[in-house]
Amino acid sequence: MTQELRDKLEIALSKVSDPELHRPITELGMVESIEIVGDIAKLTILLTISGCPMRDRLHRDISEASLTVSGIKGVDINFGVMNEQQRDRVKSLLRGGREKFIPFAQPDSLTRVIAIASGKGGVGKSSLTVNLAVELAKRGLKVGLLDGDVYGHSIPRALGIEGKRPTAIDQTFIPIEAHGIKTVSIEMFKPDRADPVAYRGPLLHRVLEQLLSDAYWGDLDYLLLDLPPGTGDIAISLGQLIPNSEIIVVTTPQIAAAEVAERAGRIAHQLKQRIIGVIENMSAYTPKDSSVRVALFGEGGGEETANRLSILVGADVPLLGSIPFDPELRIGGDSGAPIVTTLPESESALAIARIVDQLVTGKRSLLGVKLGLST
Repeated sequence: MTQELRDKLEIALSKVSDPELHRPITELGMVESIEIVGDIAKLTILLTISGCPMRDRLHRDISEASLTVSGIKGVDINFGVMNEQQRDRVKSLLRGGREKFIPFAQPDSLTRVIAIASGKGGVGKSSLTVNLAVELAKRGLKVGLLDGDVYGHSIPRALGIEGKRPTAIDQTFIPIEAHGIKTVSIEMFKPDRADPVAYRGPLLHRVLEQLLSDAYWGDLDYLLLDLPPGTGDIAISLGQLIPNSEIIVVTTPQIAAAEVAERAGRIAHQLKQRIIGVIENMSAYTPKDSSVRVALFGEGGGEETANRLSILVGADVPLLGSIPFDPELRIGGDSGAPIVTTLPESESALAIARIVDQLVTGKRSLLGVKLGLST
């Protein structure tokens, strides 16, 4: 009877997942021993690291699962810590038995990688990236967000996770989750948030490579990257590290801004990346208690950028949408409350939702992609 009870308990524990790794604790080797004394289950659970922040959550989930087994009236859990060999096994399991690699660059990857680029700063690219990611997650998709703007990283604040540190298992770390998104930013690894990042060329490439390869992203449907403005090292490195990545160019309605935005598309085209569209941010809006639309930054920049890039690639690069100027979009970025969650019926949130409709339903294309065929 005790063995039968133990087998049932193992089945119950196999349904408990690590809150960060999202794998069953039995599969990860976290259940070191199971002992049943009368109607009490005595369990030894190994944490991946000492001081695991999810210890209380694990205690609750394991207790609840154990008590669903008929014949178990109480649970006594003793927590230990994995040794180096056991942690190596976990890392190998997470990487599918392979050495450190970028999962999204593999031929069998099913993750759609979309980088959000701009020619210049101040066009609202980061706020837009966050809201696109949150809107995708709201639809039940598995979404990751990489803050690739090494110098001007602002994604943690926009998601309300500034100051938080990822859990690390040796050289592997777990992205922080917020609003249903797995997020990584270099800010999470700085001794102090206010510290500047003074990296150059090859080191910037290495930073991007590490953020992509050292994180355990799990299975993602989409990975969005917030690129730094311009056409510098990070944009070039992305094209080298993830050749199948796609690009969205963000501009404001101002024609002068559109001319600069076009350059971000040009570097992507040179790297053989697919430009899937243009987004015009800070477009004309209608103030409250007024019926007159106001174009603070002019008009036509988005269409101008899309037209120029269409000529460049020899195919249609659509204007995916225009996001009306909205102070609430900025407020949400400062407070960590994306507008698509706080004001989903606002004009700007609805415009973002329509853009996501196109991303979700759009079909992949080989247009503009170098196939590498030989004759």
